[in-house]
Amino acid sequence: MKTYDWIVVGGGITGAALSYELVQQGFSVLLLEKNAPLQGATRYSYGGLAYWSGTSDLTRRLCEEGRARHQTLSAELEADTQFRELDLLLTVATEENPEKIAADYAKFAISPQLLSVEEACKLEPLLNPAAISGALSVRHGHIHPDKTNQAYLKAMQRDGGEPQIAQVVELVRAGDRLLGVKTSEQTYHAANTVICAGGLSRRLLQEAGIKFSLYFTHAEMIETPPVDLQLQTMVMPATTKRFALEAKASTEAVEPLWDEPGNEPAPPILDVGALQFLDGSLRIGQWSRVLTDPEAQVDAVASEAAIRSHIGKVLPALEALPGIWHDCLVAFSSNNLPVVGALNGVQGAYSFSGFTNPLVFVPPLAKHFASWVAGQENEVINQLR
Repeated sequence: MKTYDWIVVGGGITGAALSYELVQQGFSVLLLEKNAPLQGATRYSYGGLAYWSGTSDLTRRLCEEGRARHQTLSAELEADTQFRELDLLLTVATEENPEKIAADYAKFAISPQLLSVEEACKLEPLLNPAAISGALSVRHGHIHPDKTNQAYLKAMQRDGGEPQIAQVVELVRAGDRLLGVKTSEQTYHAANTVICAGGLSRRLLQEAGIKFSLYFTHAEMIETPPVDLQLQTMVMPATTKRFALEAKASTEAVEPLWDEPGNEPAPPILDVGALQFLDGSLRIGQWSRVLTDPEAQVDAVASEAAIRSHIGKVLPALEALPGIWHDCLVAFSSNNLPVVGALNGVQGAYSFSGFTNPLVFVPPLAKHFASWVAGQENEVINQLR
């Protein structure tokens, strides 16, 4: 029976990038993903790269490294990630004060520019001027998340890694050591196992008796086929409710609610935004619901109707576009930083999950993580452990 150096659980952008970087360090790597094609957060991501949004020395460094990494990633992986830059337009609602909102953004590495209603509508002609009191604008990176994910997987496999489609149903543990994983068909062994399963990470680790403070939202959006309509910018609300929701849903007071399904630690929020990909398709959303059951069902019809109604107020031309409603789990931590490193008390168990800004942070952090486990001192990983 083959024993791997590393088993990576989860084939989204976190698992794919980390597997690739581990292979570059000379490790034997098995990556296990339950869905082909992907159906998780990477698949339904907007693809945005907010490398202007660092607020601390650590996050600013990771943003700078992420931008540099994406600029060369297509050449390194020998596949087009569709990296580009576009204008991000952060809309200010009519009841909000644009100057106050702009002041709140002064903490970021690059402060967005405050625009009048007229300037915002010139930048994005599809905007409804009656729905905003102004906007902020900043240059924003963008990739095609699924193509980037596939590029990592193919490069990993080309260099000797082994991706497999199989659902991990159990972590194999003996005392204080993690020995590997069990899928629905067989058991795999490894010296080290790293969990990159996003919103499913918490339950998988808890079922193995490993306490893990990671949380998740059920995110819902609409995906359209390619359309003739042209959205010139990426549009998002300047006041993003998701971050406040994550903070409320990860406090010590509500932590016990996460240990059983059927709870809702905080009410849902709707952040209205839209992005058009190079092929003309759009992603429009999004609801974020904090439901402690990963398999919780929501009313898709009502959810889609609400998304369409709200986007119609800001971008009227998008409201009636043909499209399909989707949902997925999005993992987050209690401090906006990913949960990266060894899991206390269990040898051979690691986490690489909980990214609030995943598409920017994952590529540089995967490289840092792989060099760290290869024995090199790494100050970035030390700050996250």
